[in-house]
Amino acid sequence: MTRTSSPQIHPVILSGGSGTRLWPMSREHYPKQLLSLCSNQSMLQDTAARVRDTKRFAAPLLICNQEHRFIIAEQIRQIGLAPQAIVLEPVARNTAAAAAVAALTLAERDPNALLLLLPADHLIRDQDAFLTAVDTAATVAATGRLVTFGIVPHAPETGYGYIRRGTMIAGHDGSFNVAAFIEKPTRSVAEEFLASGEYLWNSGMFLFPVGLFLAELERFEPAVLAAAKASLATGERDLDFFRLDKENFATSPGTSIDYAVMERTEVAAVVAADMGWTDVGSWSALWEVGQRDANGNVHHGDVLMHDTRNSYVRSECNTLVALVGLDDTVVVATDDAILVAARDRVQDVKVLVEQLKRDGRTEPMTHRKVHRPWGFYQSVHEGDRFQVKRLTVAPGARLSLQKHYHRAEHWVVVNGTALVTRGEEQILLRENESVYIPLGTVHRLENPGKVPLNLIEVQSGSYLGEDDIVRIDDTYGRT
Repeated sequence: MTRTSSPQIHPVILSGGSGTRLWPMSREHYPKQLLSLCSNQSMLQDTAARVRDTKRFAAPLLICNQEHRFIIAEQIRQIGLAPQAIVLEPVARNTAAAAAVAALTLAERDPNALLLLLPADHLIRDQDAFLTAVDTAATVAATGRLVTFGIVPHAPETGYGYIRRGTMIAGHDGSFNVAAFIEKPTRSVAEEFLASGEYLWNSGMFLFPVGLFLAELERFEPAVLAAAKASLATGERDLDFFRLDKENFATSPGTSIDYAVMERTEVAAVVAADMGWTDVGSWSALWEVGQRDANGNVHHGDVLMHDTRNSYVRSECNTLVALVGLDDTVVVATDDAILVAARDRVQDVKVLVEQLKRDGRTEPMTHRKVHRPWGFYQSVHEGDRFQVKRLTVAPGARLSLQKHYHRAEHWVVVNGTALVTRGEEQILLRENESVYIPLGTVHRLENPGKVPLNLIEVQSGSYLGEDDIVRIDDTYGRT
């Protein structure tokens, strides 16, 4: 669809969530927005691609968890986008603090900017309807309104908050004053909402003039704004990122945009939209939006089913997952965990994740495949005083110059070319060649070639944890 000339909208993509209800695929160090759950791209990539129309949108501004910075930068690079900036949150402080940082950043460049706030982990299947809603919201925001997007409900959903529509805004079809924000309702109340036709799902997406938002934030939550200003003023550039100051950012109240501003302002408006939206908050949500077979099953990977119906089955490992005689079931298998749940109980997955955390287990945090700015490593086998890993180093990338106090390492090149620094030596290794790194030796691994380098690393020693790394020099600023 086309759009007449008007000021560009500045998309701000928030990527700070952990997605615990989509465990075991979603982990704290690799959450759902970084996963390819609904398409061949990650949810973050889908969100960024949704706003790549340069006639309508400026380059996106990303605000993310600092632990995900290299993965996010690489995923954005893969789809050919150059963001305005990637701002790193040192601690989680909810959406009001992130929005304040974004608004202040944009206001410095353009005091009249329109800010479109988008969570990175939402699915929108109707792009044209999304763009139409954004255009409508932009015209409403230009009249001095803070606009949220309300989704036309198609079921008595209890997992979403609701917005009650007020009077229609003249001259802006599909736009309404906000009468009330309502918390997640019970089933019976949700059925009443659906029947009335007056309620919309609260999408958590917003569009507002930065100056108006900052003024209302100053009015209702000055501590949030003060913390954002201070953390920007004392933050620092770090490679391609801007790192907010931790001490100042941590003083911000951890409140949402809804609580901080939207539920208290007199200028809240809502645009009603039917754009095939879902926040993909659970495995049952993925079943609902997935392509079902004749038996109502959605399946991905190496899966075999017999006499099974209305189930979601996913294999993300080199293992066949087979089901017999099950209905309304969710089965998700990864390299290190298997989830089996009733489809109507998947909201309780977060209870399992909390238990795993209390038990001190690693499964809520990381996968066996761990992404790094230079590529990734994957645990293959471990035992008493030894561990075997596969390392893949991207072309032109290199690990930090480092040493270990408690382990030695043996590297065997599977394919590609490795340039190894070992003490004062530099060694070039090709396929089927190897090198030994003694305990305490300063070393570095890099890929000087144009194809990925794959090698096997065998570690041996009294302690094999990732925290036994002393970085002496690092391309990615991790020393």
